[in-house]
Amino acid sequence: MKVLVDECVDWRLSRELVGHEAKTAHQMGWSTIKNGELLAMAAKEFDVFVTVDRNLSFQQNIPAFAIAVIVLRAPSNRLVDLQLLVPELLASIPTARRGAVTYVGPESLSS
Repeated sequence: MKVLVDECVDWRLSRELVGHEAKTAHQMGWSTIKNGELLAMAAKEFDVFVTVDRNLSFQQNIPAFAIAVIVLRAPSNRLVDLQLLVPELLASIPTARRGAVTYVGPESLSS
């Protein structure tokens, strides 16, 4: 699957997404684009959008976008914290639904 990694996620995480075509927002030249426009553009080229922005689902009407959104719940956006979520993330990518948010990581970190 084609995966876009948000700029708020350590870019090195994209290397961990084995079996998927992963690009970062920076690689796409989309670093300065805000979430709504970013999701609209990403939906044209990607299947899944990976972010650590827990407020995204409150700020955007996710069902309006033809892309699956995966929100990583980790103590920080440091690579060492995100790498712990890679097995669950890899398992979630194929089943993530377009127009919906999938959370990866412990629920206790969702606030």
